[in-house]
Amino acid sequence: MPLHDSLETRLLALDLGAPLTVRVSPRARRVSLRIDAAERGVELVVPRRVAINDCLRFVSAHRGWIAARIAALPAPVRLIEGAVVPVMGVPHRIRRELDKTAATVTIADGEIRVRGDPAHLPRRVRDHLTGLVKQELGARARTLAAGIGKSVARVGVRDPKSRWGSCSSKGTLSFSWRLVLAPEAVIDYVVAHEVAHLVEMNHGPRFWRLVATLVPDAQAARAWLRRHRTDLLAYGA
Repeated sequence: MPLHDSLETRLLALDLGAPLTVRVSPRARRVSLRIDAAERGVELVVPRRVAINDCLRFVSAHRGWIAARIAALPAPVRLIEGAVVPVMGVPHRIRRELDKTAATVTIADGEIRVRGDPAHLPRRVRDHLTGLVKQELGARARTLAAGIGKSVARVGVRDPKSRWGSCSSKGTLSFSWRLVLAPEAVIDYVVAHEVAHLVEMNHGPRFWRLVATLVPDAQAARAWLRRHRTDLLAYGA
């Protein structure tokens, strides 16, 4: 049995109270643990050549650390009736819309109103928010890009767990749907960050200087994302 499978089997017996996955990394020099906020679980990173018993002892010794970190994660927020969800940083309460002539989803007056079968409500809310990200962030990205003589080939929306946006060498921008939950200043920063990659496909000094010309106070927005990452990942769980 490969080390990965054998180790995961042995780790299950430890009953950590949270899902645990194993990632074998050729670059890892030592065994380490990482909290996966998106999955509310733990990732054990191990070098290619490591004794299974050493890994088990390492995880056992960190049981208290694991429990504390998992307990500190924000409670999951399901996209159901009554839930409060920020839209561009402004809290909105999800409510069922009983008017059969109303739009499927409407965001107005501090509410996200959803018509139809309650079983479809979470999906409809998320689909609507995804569409809002594509429309709103796409428009902002194209405006910023035009200002520096660049164009955006396409805008996509996904649900990555480790980044808020990306830019391909062909000019395709991609954003996390969860960005729609953040304040507008943070949204503008992420858009500017990815648009700057249309010029500089790196994070060197010229890249950051360009970001600074596209959006004010980028450092504050970056700090907000670091502080609130786990909060954003809790929505839709």
